[in-house]
Amino acid sequence: MQGLNNPIGIKSIEPNQNPFITNPYRFAAAGVGGWVELGRTTLGSATSTIDVSSLSDKRYYMILNNYAANIDNHIRFNNDSGTNYAQRRSDDGSESSNASQNKISINANAGGTNARFSVGYVANLATKEKLFQSWTIRQQTAGSGTAPSRTEAIGKHAQTSNPIDQMTIVNTGGNFPIGAELVVLGWDPADTHTSNFWEELDSVDLSGGAATTLTTNTFTPKKYLWIQGFADKSVAVTPRFRVGNAGTIDTGTNYARRRSENGGADATSINADGIYVEGGVPNGSTFFNFFIVNNASNEKLMIWNYCSINTVGAGGAPDRGEGVAKWTDTTNQITDFQIYNAGGTNFGTNSILKVYGSD
Repeated sequence: MQGLNNPIGIKSIEPNQNPFITNPYRFAAAGVGGWVELGRTTLGSATSTIDVSSLSDKRYYMILNNYAANIDNHIRFNNDSGTNYAQRRSDDGSESSNASQNKISINANAGGTNARFSVGYVANLATKEKLFQSWTIRQQTAGSGTAPSRTEAIGKHAQTSNPIDQMTIVNTGGNFPIGAELVVLGWDPADTHTSNFWEELDSVDLSGGAATTLTTNTFTPKKYLWIQGFADKSVAVTPRFRVGNAGTIDTGTNYARRRSENGGADATSINADGIYVEGGVPNGSTFFNFFIVNNASNEKLMIWNYCSINTVGAGGAPDRGEGVAKWTDTTNQITDFQIYNAGGTNFGTNSILKVYGSD
């Protein structure tokens, strides 16, 4: 976990290191770039597309897309509306695939209402087909009595002549509302900028002693949050999480979630007083990532994935999982984050939480 314990990462920087699985803030060392904002479009009027153009050529892109409407979102590259795309996706655990499409479907299940949030990545090598992956949460009905829905999607743009310089979120059945947004970030091993998109907001750990909870300090609220954590477990402990505002963690039944473990069927929970990061009571430590869209007037939408050791040693496969959740507060932004064990067993002293954010 060097990336989590070394936020600047001066000694660990490698020119070709994969930006998807490392600490997003480590690039703050002098002369080394990180994820930088390349372009953003926030709609001032309702339209059927959200377009970000004139993108710099970067080896990798990261996208953040959120809006409050009951419509689908798809993505196109370089204004190409020909049948040059293929995709595979899972909607609430139901798998499907399509070839020779004119777009990649990020979220093609229009059930439910209100807000949606997607996080995606693109591998952008000019001479290779462009590869895309994304995760989406759909709020569904407002309130903790209804679990959110989720989509995992992968796709490719079958052109091998040019890098991507334009991304467009499209909807074929209506308009995206005012305030709908697409943010495109870029990363390249040759970058030397210092204007990183992801800012470290807080870092806490249990180095002072094992405990049943690990809670951040109250951090500056940001529209987008990226939270990385390591739950140090030597016995069967199931990490749960809660959020809050202004130093107070919400312990009420104001959460709902959907998740899948090891490729199994989706499981849901409603009217909950916290969210299980993983199912059951797995052994061994757990590493997890959360992405959150943190608009004060909307329910807070969260996407996460985790890896748990399960059985120590190479003789036992680890556990994996992914999920989505919502916190139903529509007045305050999240400024506090907590992992806890309701069963009373302590997390170990190597446990750590790091919070990054950006507006």
